[in-house]
Amino acid sequence: MHRRFIAVDPRRTDLPAITNTPAQPAMLRTTILSLTLLCPVLAVAESGEADSDSGFVSLFDGQTLTGWTGATDGYEAEQGVLTCIQTKGGNLMTEKEYANFVLRLDFVCPEGGNNGVGLRVPKGGHASTDGFEIQVLDDEAEQYAKLQPYQYCGSVYGIIPAKRGHLKPAGEWNSMEISLIGRDIHVILNDVAIVDGNLDEASTPMTMDGKDHPGLKRTTGHIGFLGHGARVQYRNIRIKEVALPTDKADSAE
Repeated sequence: MHRRFIAVDPRRTDLPAITNTPAQPAMLRTTILSLTLLCPVLAVAESGEADSDSGFVSLFDGQTLTGWTGATDGYEAEQGVLTCIQTKGGNLMTEKEYANFVLRLDFVCPEGGNNGVGLRVPKGGHASTDGFEIQVLDDEAEQYAKLQPYQYCGSVYGIIPAKRGHLKPAGEWNSMEISLIGRDIHVILNDVAIVDGNLDEASTPMTMDGKDHPGLKRTTGHIGFLGHGARVQYRNIRIKEVALPTDKADSAE
């Protein structure tokens, strides 16, 4: 250790007296104890953040459309964001099929933006009927003022209406979680549960829109983004596949 000495005029009287005060052991012990108690709390908080995405796998590498098929000319990837090209769009589907899962993503809609998340869609099928669709929409746009309840953001399109009032204004990022396990489907928008439904119950005796939805009987299929020419963007797209519980597997047969 290098020590530095400073010369002080001994005639100065405005300086405090220098004494050999012993260290304060009680204060030192208190400080050490406080840090000891605080560290586990910080560790738990950090662990909780990491565990919230435990088991999830990214569906989008942030730079390319690797792993996706369909309307690859209607979307572009750049700096971690998947963008539906304005005036283009179309259905961009995963190459892989998924059955039971939790899907998490962020999205942002421009004013009047319209898109959707296709679930259990067969190859080449119509997403909202041969599979089914979670609506992604700028609910507050004037042209959507008179839609049916099952057409607003977060709804299982044509089948189960979402609770409204939890979508952020156009141009702001939203978080969405879709859980599809067996016949049960749940949607969380910005940390609020907006759909809690069962596909069989929602289609008995018929769906809300009165149309035929053969896709509701499907147990697996592709996940996709369903563009309608608006510049809707997605990021942090990740999925966790889950095993179907035995009781639900029996009812699905």
